[in-house]
Formats: sequence, structure tokens, C-alpha cells
Amino acid sequence: MNINSLVSPFQRFGINLGLSRIFQLLANLGNPHHQVPVIHVAGTNGKGSVCAYLSAVLTEAGYRTGRYTSPHLVDWTERICINEQPINSDEFSQLILQVTAAISPDEESPTQFEVVTAAAWLYFAQQKVDVAVVEVGLGGRLDATNVCSQPLVTIITSISLDHTQQLGPTIADIAREKAGILKPGCPAVVGPLPEDAEKVVRSLILKLQCPIFTPQPSRQIDSGWAEYRKIQNSQSIKYPLPLQGKIQLTNSALALAALEILQTQGWQISESAIINGIAKTKWPGRIQWVTWKQHKLLLDGAHNPAGAQVLRDYVDTLDTLTVTWVMGMMANKDHADIFQALLRDGEKLLLVPVPDIGSANPNELAKLAIDICPKLSFCQSYPDLNSGLEAAFANTNDWVVLCGSLYLIGHFLRMGNRE
Repeated sequence: MNINSLVSPFQRFGINLGLSRIFQLLANLGNPHHQVPVIHVAGTNGKGSVCAYLSAVLTEAGYRTGRYTSPHLVDWTERICINEQPINSDEFSQLILQVTAAISPDEESPTQFEVVTAAAWLYFAQQKVDVAVVEVGLGGRLDATNVCSQPLVTIITSISLDHTQQLGPTIADIAREKAGILKPGCPAVVGPLPEDAEKVVRSLILKLQCPIFTPQPSRQIDSGWAEYRKIQNSQSIKYPLPLQGKIQLTNSALALAALEILQTQGWQISESAIINGIAKTKWPGRIQWVTWKQHKLLLDGAHNPAGAQVLRDYVDTLDTLTVTWVMGMMANKDHADIFQALLRDGEKLLLVPVPDIGSANPNELAKLAIDICPKLSFCQSYPDLNSGLEAAFANTNDWVVLCGSLYLIGHFLRMGNRE
């Protein structure tokens, strides 16, 4: 059966944060999450790449490693992996049928994310993984992944404004939600946070008596290599860094700090497993170069202001060509702040809709962009991604960047006309 047709009936329940339904559903399935040691990762940006580093290194170290992330770019099966391999679609469909059969008709229906999350726990338990790296879907405290009382380690990568409709309007509100994954006595690795967020997180860490680790970002040593100074003994480890952008010096350091904690807990993770695992890490759709009809194209989700700033910082390291932006955004995102982070005088902006999902109107985005950056050399909307890309490459030797939504990047990757 088609995965989409199995999970789409649950879409109408929308985003409905809370843990009662997932706990009930997991209980009906025999509490599979109790059988799986977990590394739990929250944060506004960076959590996906931290999960990717951890999963690649633990796989390289010989552990049977589950990874659960969201959203997917091209296919549902990307969300649930073992040893870096996505689950096959037949197994995924069988799991969804098993989970659906466990929903009692007299209980409130779980959301789509809860159904898929329950399927991930079930799969990891059935497959007897040694460890699962689990990414929070939204927030933390009330997220369907937040069902483990004793994770091996929790990680908070970053906190900035995103999903304010669900998580609250201020950085402190969002920090409270993200910090909800912290558990009494469990080690916490925390990335660089804004002051308001740090206060909230540190006071909860104190209350829960979590050992806290705040690694310094790794140091760039030469092109494609970085150096991490260990927290425990100040020795350093040099490793190749395959993911692009300065932010990966921070994200890889967070993953390495978590691996240090696992080593102290008795996990056998050699230096060569760390170096080779990080070298093999892939995390598509984030500062990723691809070829489209023989043109070089840079892809990035950049779907919130902090993510947009990371992309802008990377673009600023490229040589002096002008930038042509091809962008589509979801209606519920912070369009003005994203434009503010990205756009500069003299650049071109081509706006497209994000298909099949709550897209912002490209014409309205165009008006907003011109208000924010009146000296754009070109700003126009297009009916679809293909026509936007055709126009972007029609007569330019600019850098062309496609960004604004992971769903848009996924749509591009599904289009398949990459060469």
C-alpha cells in the first residue's frame, strides 16, 4: 500500500502538541520506546545535521543505529533509518498498519506525526537497535518524541524564533519548550544560546541536576578540516567536515561532545570511527550544491531567520558574483525577517509557490521584499518552480540559490531533472 494513503487520514488532526495520545498509543503497542537507548536532539536549527553526524559515527563504530528525523525531503522512508539506510516502503506500510490497528476507537485520534513517531519506536524495538538518535519534531516538552524518561544524552543545538504560533512569542517561551526534553540527572549538551534562552535552560538544568556540557565550536584548520578540543581532557581531534557552512563547526562540536559523554558511559567509539563517520555524513538540502540542467545551483531550506543568516554568511564567503535568489516560503513563516537576513542591494529575487502545502502568495512576498530591500535589481513572481529556475538561469552567470522552505527543496529533488 502507498505510505501517503496510509498516513494522510491522520493529517486532518493537524499539529496538536501533547503527550497523552502518544503515551496511550505506545502503551497499546507494548511500550516499544522502553526497549531503545536514546539520544534526544532538540533545537531551532542544526538538529538534523547533529543527528546525521551522530548516526554516521555510531554506525561506523559498529553499533546498530536507528535515526528518526523530520520532515522528509523526497520520501517518507527517509525519516526512519537504520545504519544510514532508510526503511523500505513495504516495511514502513506494515508498521503504519500495525500502529493504526493499535488505535482504540474510543480514544482521541493521534496526529499524523504521532502515528509515524510510534512506527519509528516500534521499528527500532523490533530491529533491536543498540541506540536511536531521535530528532524532536516541534518544540520539545510536548513533542511526540519526548517519551523517554532516561535518554543517554539530550542535546539542545540552538534557540531562535520559529513556530511561534505553537511555542509562544518570545525566545524565553521557545526555550522553555525546547528545554522540556531535559530529564533529571541526564547529561545535556547545549549549543550557543541567546541570553534569554540560556537563563531558562540553565535554571532548568540546575533544578534537574543535569550534568551540562557546552562545547566550544570546532576550529577550521584548512579547507574541509576542523579541530575539536575535547571537554574531558583538552586533547584535540582533527576531522574532515563534509557539510558546508560555518555553523557546522558548532553542530559537529555538539555531536562530538555527545559522543564523548557516550564514551564515558562505556560505549566503544574509537577516534577512527569518529573521523570516518563524520567524513561519511550526508544531510541533503542544507547548503548543498547540485547541478540543474548543467548549471550549478545551491540549495538550502533557510526557513527561519536564523537559518537564513547561516545561508547568507555562507553565500558571503563565495567569490564576488551577484546572487539570484529563487524562493518560496510557507505562509506561517517570518517572511520579513528572512528577507532581511538574505537580501542585499543589486541582487535578483524570483518568487515561486511551495506546492501541495500552505504556501505564502509569491505576489505578496514580492511586494514585501521590495519594501524591505528597495534596491533589488529584479523582483518578480513565477507560477511554479520550474519557470522560476528557467528564468533565473536564462541570462546570468550569478550564483543561483534556491531556498525558503525544506518542502520546496524536497519538491525540487523530486522533480528529478537534476542534470
